[in-house]
Amino acid sequence: MLADFTNGAYGALEKQYSTYKSARIAILPIPYDGTSTWQKGANRGPQALLEASANMELYDIETNSEVYRQGIVTMPPVECPANPAAVANAVEASASQLLDDEKFVVGIGGEHSIAIGLVRALHKRYPNLSVLQLDAHSDLRPEYEHSSYNHACVMARIREICPIFQAGIRSMDVTELPYLQKERVLFAHEWYNQPIDLERVLNSLTDEVYITIDLDVFDPAFFPSTGTPEPGGLDWYAVNNLLRSVIERKRVVAFDVNELLPNPYNKAPDFLAAKLVYRILSMIFSKDN
Repeated sequence: MLADFTNGAYGALEKQYSTYKSARIAILPIPYDGTSTWQKGANRGPQALLEASANMELYDIETNSEVYRQGIVTMPPVECPANPAAVANAVEASASQLLDDEKFVVGIGGEHSIAIGLVRALHKRYPNLSVLQLDAHSDLRPEYEHSSYNHACVMARIREICPIFQAGIRSMDVTELPYLQKERVLFAHEWYNQPIDLERVLNSLTDEVYITIDLDVFDPAFFPSTGTPEPGGLDWYAVNNLLRSVIERKRVVAFDVNELLPNPYNKAPDFLAAKLVYRILSMIFSKDN
């Protein structure tokens, strides 16, 4: 696999901090948008996130750290075939190679179905894995539009692999109710109407956690650039506060950020997505410092 993706590398880092051999962190772009069911264009999300990341300050105030010094390499985009099941296989293979080389993997999508292959790869390495999903949608349909790998089915497939906890949910179909584990869901309206029961979230997760973030978890007022915007979402600090609590108490072994549908007339969401990746990395790698 090629080491250095210089055309739009994350953070526009100097070579000493972005070479494959020395980097602890690998950004894996997955420009796939084959099963999106409303607005198309999430395949352009990884490149938009990478371009926006060039404008970040690399000092993180809250953690008093510069995580880029750990080394962050940006990989060439995964070549995504048309078949969604084949995409999961391709993503799994790419992530597995990075894990074999002891990289901390960050997947950037692309539609949410890209998380299936990532979780498969991580679960092989961490059999006790659980998944924290931040999302507007429950994504628990067994099948949608003749595919069990549709983005509306992503958490149904992941739950077949390992336990999940769903946070920020505020949209689902009645046919998903039989598959919903309410004790493992933090609905968005609960988040706003009462203090979060963090212990319920943390006790539902194993010691090793994978985080998958569909950017429509944010309210469209903060993040309109997604294919399926849903009112009643969360803001930057609500999402960060939950992530911080999980990172402090659990070992986060990888994560993904997905469903950015870039708007050329509004770059702010692209920057939010890029900064969210950096914030999560900053919290993870400053944890023991």
